[in-house]
Amino acid sequence: MSYAAAELTDVVVRRSGRNLLDSLSLRIGEGERWVVLGPNGAGKSTLVRLLAARLHPTSGTVDILEQRLGRTDVFELRPLIGLASQELADSVPAQETALNVVVTAGYGVVGRWREQYDDLDTDRARTLLHAFGVANLADRQFGTLSTGERKRVLSARALMTDPELLLLDEPASGLDLGGREELVRNLARLAKDPATPVTMLVTHHVEEIPPGYTHALLLRGGKAVAAGPLTETLTSQNLTRTFGLPLVVEQHGERFTARSVQLS
Repeated sequence: MSYAAAELTDVVVRRSGRNLLDSLSLRIGEGERWVVLGPNGAGKSTLVRLLAARLHPTSGTVDILEQRLGRTDVFELRPLIGLASQELADSVPAQETALNVVVTAGYGVVGRWREQYDDLDTDRARTLLHAFGVANLADRQFGTLSTGERKRVLSARALMTDPELLLLDEPASGLDLGGREELVRNLARLAKDPATPVTMLVTHHVEEIPPGYTHALLLRGGKAVAAGPLTETLTSQNLTRTFGLPLVVEQHGERFTARSVQLS
């Protein structure tokens, strides 16, 4: 069997008597690019926190980069995982510059203090900001950026350490149409690059799935509605079950759209 970047087996995450994830099993293989879709409260962000080694399951097992949660030092594991999420955005000091937000990923911190970075670190951070179209924001304070700009800065940060697993939690939220399409184009380029790590992208919208993504997980109520190769999983029937209303999904080249069905 090929290498698994992450594997969940019968995972339950329970909080306040409610299962945020319920008996979820999933295997993410080498070279795969996953998209996770589902309504609010489906468990998407909980799954990201698990795979980012920032949450432990109530029951079941979670293996990340061949390390089992509960049996490994998460502070050694986390630098191997690139993460961009709203939770991370909320923890960044407002006065930190965008450049520092990216470069501090090297130490796994969100505020620059007494760490020392060399010119190679700074150059890489600037290159990543350029790749996501926000090089001009390098010296701007994070707190002055728009929601969309913050998302792109955090996407750049997620790649700073050359991670082995990349987690992007709703990177397109807050972007206007042009910003979304630019981000999708950048993510598509990354997806098709063999050097890019195994990736999981969380979104609410099939229109935000970049070309080059290979697999999909559909979540509802903490349970997997369907999981597997993208074109086999992202069907109108599965999407209807996931969002609880009649939907039709269509593929146009390498992109997808979805719309509701008008019932007579």
